[in-house]
Amino acid sequence: MFSAAAISPVAVSIVTGFLGAGKTTLLNRLLKDPRLSDTAVIINEFGDVGIDHLLVEQASDGVIELSDGCLCCTVRGELVDTLADLVDRLQTGRIEHLKRIVIETTGLADPVPVLQSVMGHPALAQAFRLDGVIAVVDAVNGAATLDAHEEAVRQVAVADRIVLAKSELANTAEAEGLQKRLRALNPSAAILESAEADYAALFDCGLYDPETKTADVRRWLGEDAHGHDHDHAGHDHDDHGHHHHHDDRIRTFSLVHDRPLPYTAVENFLDLLRATRGEQLLRMKGIIEIAEDPSRPLVIHGVQKMLHPPARLPAWPEGGRGTRIVLITMDLDEDYVRRLFAAFAGQPRPDTPDRQAMEDNPLAISGFRP
Repeated sequence: MFSAAAISPVAVSIVTGFLGAGKTTLLNRLLKDPRLSDTAVIINEFGDVGIDHLLVEQASDGVIELSDGCLCCTVRGELVDTLADLVDRLQTGRIEHLKRIVIETTGLADPVPVLQSVMGHPALAQAFRLDGVIAVVDAVNGAATLDAHEEAVRQVAVADRIVLAKSELANTAEAEGLQKRLRALNPSAAILESAEADYAALFDCGLYDPETKTADVRRWLGEDAHGHDHDHAGHDHDDHGHHHHHDDRIRTFSLVHDRPLPYTAVENFLDLLRATRGEQLLRMKGIIEIAEDPSRPLVIHGVQKMLHPPARLPAWPEGGRGTRIVLITMDLDEDYVRRLFAAFAGQPRPDTPDRQAMEDNPLAISGFRP
């Protein structure tokens, strides 16, 4: 059994996107950058999709190809085993340096279970840190793909960076309409043309800035991409009379509180939210001012019912204190979440939360400890 404590957390980046979107082309280009020299690439082969054979030969020690099948289901266990094996190689000296792992999902994959594999395993959660999710979207066929496939919508919704591929083949109206739709689905993600998608634009988008070694909360929460307002519904983007049913189900919004919160209130809110609506929480990020120790903010990061072990920052970064939690949801009633949060935060509210939901679900769900 490996021990995560023996190594510094390794950055993990997930590259997702529907079949034919251009993931492999992007990844092949990125891997030629010297800054990715100490990178292991985990690829899930699906048909003819894969890293160029020549590149695999040149980097055979750093590329792991998983067996055929969907990364999010048939080989999820193998993904965990592969990540654990990489940790073991580091500890035993078979790999001298490993700065990053890039996981390329199959085009049919929902990235949420992949995030759970990285964040949910107790030892892996200590060995790795999620740097970000990169979603590649075909500028020509992207709108039709989003219409037809819920997985493609979820790929965009949970992304930290969205890369538009093949933009030179799309007409102006198509490109503008798609970008508008992507911003509505995910207002906090930066949208880049493929030509702009270099190392600096796509990587190091986690909580900590590798250059300054400090927490960059504004960037991590996506506030640089769309200001401070994340309260955007996923249903106000009909183009040319078409109604995007899958988009309607996605919603991104923020919970904001300007005073310290008791730790038990935070714990109970998160526990109850995950117990009652966990499957509808695609992703959750937040920074919280705790009443018992307001000088050290608490950082949370969750995927569905799974919460990454919360961490305490040594001090507040620049900017105001308080609580900011960004939620990316699917089929989740925003009003329920706001009323629930208001109840635990002691905020004024027009009515009480769903008492029946509280009675039907226990508060004490393990996993939340600072």
